[in-house]
Amino acid sequence: METDHDKLLALLDARMRRGVQSETVSARIEHTPHVVRQSGSDKVWNGILWSDLESGTADAVIAEQIRHYAGLGQDFEWTLYAHDRPADLGGRLVAAGFTPEESETLLVASVADLVRRTSETDAPAGIELREVTDEAGVAQVVAVHEQAFGTDGTRLGRRISAQLQESPETFRVHLAVAHHDGREIPVSSARLELYPGTGFAGLWGGGTLAEWRGRGVYRALVSHRARIAAELGYEYLRVDASDQSRPILERLGFAALTTMTPYQYRYQAQAQAQSRP
Repeated sequence: METDHDKLLALLDARMRRGVQSETVSARIEHTPHVVRQSGSDKVWNGILWSDLESGTADAVIAEQIRHYAGLGQDFEWTLYAHDRPADLGGRLVAAGFTPEESETLLVASVADLVRRTSETDAPAGIELREVTDEAGVAQVVAVHEQAFGTDGTRLGRRISAQLQESPETFRVHLAVAHHDGREIPVSSARLELYPGTGFAGLWGGGTLAEWRGRGVYRALVSHRARIAAELGYEYLRVDASDQSRPILERLGFAALTTMTPYQYRYQAQAQAQSRP
């Protein structure tokens, strides 16, 4: 018997993967017989959003995607969901030169339920939530990201800047700023992606500096973005959650639908390696 879980997962596949819209006007959503992908410059996310492959032809389709992004000179991601076919697709991607990253759990919550659960959640004392609208704010988001996650935020900064310039109506980015000893210290950042016509909005980022964790900053940013999504008429919120954020989100009412693993193809690094004598 089909469950609500199955129905919601099928709805997300249909609206957020097969029926997805490009994140900015400079990105292209391309539908092929076997995959749905987004392509563009390094200012946008490049990668495979949905696939439905057969064992006999999967390797050829994978090779076709590598050629496509090589033609653009772009690294790209193949986002593999646990229910994608064939069952050994992850192994095939590795054999083709992809590198898997840490798996995440896809969580979904009803916006209305989440707003009710977090109706009294405000920012902790001394913390101000701000919407980012300019390059100075983008630079602060990148700095928080790099400190919170320990990874380079250059590409993230380009994507945020492009979205703010080209598609501000489908995107919100926020900073949590601490007022401490007469100074303003950005301590957390988070993004809200809006997908018009799908009923879904997405929570992304949510990186908090280590010394400010455990104080309710992340929870406040979730609540704040949920209220915005509700005001704009969205029905569901999705999160690709790490093991660190998953327990917090489940306590707020998010439910796990499936797991997903990003597989990265580093075309630029491989091209440089092959060009060395």
